[in-house]
Amino acid sequence: MSAIDKTLLNKYDVPAPRYTSYPTVPYWSDSPTSEQWLLALRSAFETAEASWSMYIHIPYCETLCTFCGCNTTITRNHDREQPYVNVLLKEWELYKEKVPEFVKAPLKQLHLGGGTPTFLSSDSLRQLLTPILEQTVHSVEDFEASIEVDPRRTNQDQLETLYSLGFRRISLGVQDFDPEVQRLVNRVQPYEMVRDLTVASRELGYDSINYDLIYGLPKQTKDSIAEMAQKTVELRPDRIALYSLAVVPWIKPAQRLFKDEDLPVGAEKRELYDLARAILMDAGYKEIGMDHFALPEDSLFKATESKTLHRNFMGYSDSRTDVMLGLGVSAISEAPTCFHQNEKVLPVYERMVNEGQVASLRGHLLTEEDQHFREKILQFMTRFEVQLDREEEIESVSSILAPLVEDELVKIEGTLIKMTEQGKPFLRNACMALDQRLLKQKPQTKVFSQSL
Repeated sequence: MSAIDKTLLNKYDVPAPRYTSYPTVPYWSDSPTSEQWLLALRSAFETAEASWSMYIHIPYCETLCTFCGCNTTITRNHDREQPYVNVLLKEWELYKEKVPEFVKAPLKQLHLGGGTPTFLSSDSLRQLLTPILEQTVHSVEDFEASIEVDPRRTNQDQLETLYSLGFRRISLGVQDFDPEVQRLVNRVQPYEMVRDLTVASRELGYDSINYDLIYGLPKQTKDSIAEMAQKTVELRPDRIALYSLAVVPWIKPAQRLFKDEDLPVGAEKRELYDLARAILMDAGYKEIGMDHFALPEDSLFKATESKTLHRNFMGYSDSRTDVMLGLGVSAISEAPTCFHQNEKVLPVYERMVNEGQVASLRGHLLTEEDQHFREKILQFMTRFEVQLDREEEIESVSSILAPLVEDELVKIEGTLIKMTEQGKPFLRNACMALDQRLLKQKPQTKVFSQSL
């Protein structure tokens, strides 16, 4: 990495949103009532072509991974499975009653995340998923069911059950293969464990396997990152997410267990990504959006080529639906005009659902301006370019992006804004020029993780 690259990295490594939504969650302001949220859902299904996806949040983990920023409940008590499954099914019944379109419009995607979805036994998974799948409309050709799994907590019986229910995509939480890094983040899982789970999944017929990897973890070095990338290449997952560690100890106190001197930062941290990227690209992987890679035959790469790549709270996807319904504690949902998040405190969420209430915590009713810039930022995040169509936008955005243009990270060609090849790592910085909420009101405290 050249000196100029390090200068740019130091210059632009600032707190920045990840833009899984716009407006970003800290800027949600006009929170809908439960009835307004239900109305937004019904309105989204008014067209005959409307489709939807479902996300189910399983919060339980047997141990705490200290890097994790998700909403989790740490327990080894598996007696908690049944009550939680019952609450999820009650929540599903409530939505079916209030928005009957959920059993009429096609369900395109079903995803289980956490927490640790495979905290649930195969029997619990079947009990949860069977009624949902039986009561919704979906076809083999257009439907994708996927799940995040912890290699330490996933067995053959669970894999077979999920496959029998139609799951064909599985995402393994790998993070790193280095034993010392694993010890420091409290996630010890030998390479052989990941290898065996990958082989077992393929033998069953899973046709899309993803690895979640993280760079910027404590004690990671160029040697350990190179070994991580090389071992990943040997196992050849179809997709790879190579995330930057989001250091947010003000949100997740467990991250305070890291020593500052153990964490790679700035240019040193970015070198880890660039090294892993080079190894993956040499092995035939294609870079997708921000921090993602896929083999050329994978649908994620094909979506990039056809410009149908989508991004939401679940990450990058090869298609877009009109509605994403989130079930479970803290789950986030979205419709064209509204965001909605469930209650984040597990006992409160369970009480609300058991009382027949929509478990609303907060959300955001999108203004026309929000909807406009939501589409622009989404286009930028999935294509590395965005077409502006308002005269005032072009002037203001060009002014804000002037430093990135001067540093040859961004090109402005008429009304088209494009990231250069050198500029792609700075995509989050460029998107901030379109973030009207952020431009009008800078946060007074630290809210976002560093951009690089």
